[in-house]
Amino acid sequence: MSAILTDRFGRVHDYLRISVTDRCNLRCVYCMPEEGMQFEPEDHLLSFEEIEKVVRVLAGMGVRKLRLTGGEPLVRKNIEQLVSRLSAIPGIEDIALTTNAIFFAAKAEKLRAAGLTRINISLDSLRADRFSLITRGGDIRRVLEGIDAAYRVGLDPIKLNVVLMKGINDDEIDDFLQMTIDRKVQVRFIEYMPIGHEDAGWKNKYVPLSTVLDRCVERGWEAAPFGEVYGNGPSQNYRIEGAAGTFGLIHPVSDHFCQTCNRLRLTADGNIKPCLYWSDEFNVRKHIGDDQALADLFLRALDIKPESHEMAKALINEQQSHTPTLRRMSQIGG
Repeated sequence: MSAILTDRFGRVHDYLRISVTDRCNLRCVYCMPEEGMQFEPEDHLLSFEEIEKVVRVLAGMGVRKLRLTGGEPLVRKNIEQLVSRLSAIPGIEDIALTTNAIFFAAKAEKLRAAGLTRINISLDSLRADRFSLITRGGDIRRVLEGIDAAYRVGLDPIKLNVVLMKGINDDEIDDFLQMTIDRKVQVRFIEYMPIGHEDAGWKNKYVPLSTVLDRCVERGWEAAPFGEVYGNGPSQNYRIEGAAGTFGLIHPVSDHFCQTCNRLRLTADGNIKPCLYWSDEFNVRKHIGDDQALADLFLRALDIKPESHEMAKALINEQQSHTPTLRRMSQIGG
């Protein structure tokens, strides 16, 4: 059971993203439809005890970093108890959270005390009315309170995830860049992705991230590569001269980062997803309690992980060798 999680292409996997729920308190336009979502019954979700058992096996196979996602992970009751369980596992060095931060300010101290080390906050607009439009009703004031709480309890780095969408928020690039000048934060611009979309309509909102660097040039800001943001993963990082923070570009479509992928995903209903974009999944539930069988299942999942998700081919409608996932982001912990 001590085998290291290495795939056919020599990529070592030391990072697990854990979706703790498929539910969310918001309905962001790129993530969920306004209505009609079918959510898993609570008894279909992995329990905290089951998640802990899975992570203990993976820690013995070299997993060191965890990220709790959703849906919105903070809608899962007593999430700080899961953080405490996971932080106590030998070998686990880092536990991060991806959240919309609506509920974070109230839970920040408990989560930090339980062992949370880092946070990524989704924030697709700095304008209250537009934020409400994108999230279908979200209150940006609560998100900003959550960011302040993350500073207060000492989480570092604090990352803000911005999904760029043509005609929706691409005119706020300057505002987000200015935020990195003023505050010690990393703003991560993310390409709009065709996850869970059954047609090509997503292309109408696609913005190439070269646009961000173009804006720096237009504003006279000198942006130099910056590679020292902890846990930067697939992000290409830059810092504007004299800025307190940094910004990153994540190109899952135009310039994918598959060659350095080190992550696996565990969905809320207990499925291993070796690749975000493809439909291949392996259910862990029947193997929990048999550590060797669980370890073997993860090795099998890695064995079929493709070298590349080939998401860019969706731009030109080429035939795929795998079936793209029909699940939405909220269902797979994207």
